[in-house]
Amino acid sequence: MNKATIDEILSPSDARASDERAARVRAKFWRTLKRAARQIPFMEDLVAAYYCAFDTQTPTRVRGILLAALAYFVLPVDIIPDFIAGFGFTDDVAVLSAAITAVRTHITPAHYAAARASLAGKD
Repeated sequence: MNKATIDEILSPSDARASDERAARVRAKFWRTLKRAARQIPFMEDLVAAYYCAFDTQTPTRVRGILLAALAYFVLPVDIIPDFIAGFGFTDDVAVLSAAITAVRTHITPAHYAAARASLAGKD
């Protein structure tokens, strides 16, 4: 996946589109995460990014970037459909990596603590 495609996916959106992304992510994130568990090498970062995206203290621009990446992750059909064994989440990994790298300074220790608790089944 090239940088232009990733930039297009992560580009800012209006408030309505952002709200739609947030609803989609909330509805499908955990189910998609379970399906992708073996293919995402940075699970703790991904779950921390989820908590950061829904933290009201996170700047709007950062929330928008994360919601765009997370919405792309939960969509079942994208550039490489997720149902293709072994390859389905490779494009998702590229988009998520770019988003997390871009906003890493906003993902706080509290987000990571929540991620660790969730991944350990203590959410």
